[in-house]
Amino acid sequence: MDMQGSERIEAPVETVWRALNDPEILKQSIPGCESLEKTSDSQMAAKVVLKIGPIKAKFEGAVELHNLNPPHSYTISGEGKGGLAGFAKGGADVTLTPEEDGATLLTFTVKAEVGGKIAQLGSRLIESTSKKLAGEFFSNFNSAVTGGVETDA
Repeated sequence: MDMQGSERIEAPVETVWRALNDPEILKQSIPGCESLEKTSDSQMAAKVVLKIGPIKAKFEGAVELHNLNPPHSYTISGEGKGGLAGFAKGGADVTLTPEEDGATLLTFTVKAEVGGKIAQLGSRLIESTSKKLAGEFFSNFNSAVTGGVETDA
């Protein structure tokens, strides 16, 4: 499954870049995230609880940052195991572009894959849930970076 989108953030590129690399801001932004701990400069361990249709699962996994081009772009990838519920893995290419008014346009392309019981729910439910979660992440991230200032995205 692939998704693309963008989010306008009322902050300079350097501020957004720092936030994208801050485990505390990412933890606040990821829906259902219980913990996110930096294990190296480019790796983090995560615990996330998600409800997808009738299945609620706790995923434990690793997140890695690569293709780093500070403060313009990176690729974030991760894989989590949810026990009997299955697994989820994927990644996102994230690009930051400065806007003329000092804001930042964050664009992303996400690729995701699920397996196990979750995969049996059907691609439409998984896709709609994934889009909802991505929307929540970027809305939460935008609020965390801007201090809750609403923007016209």
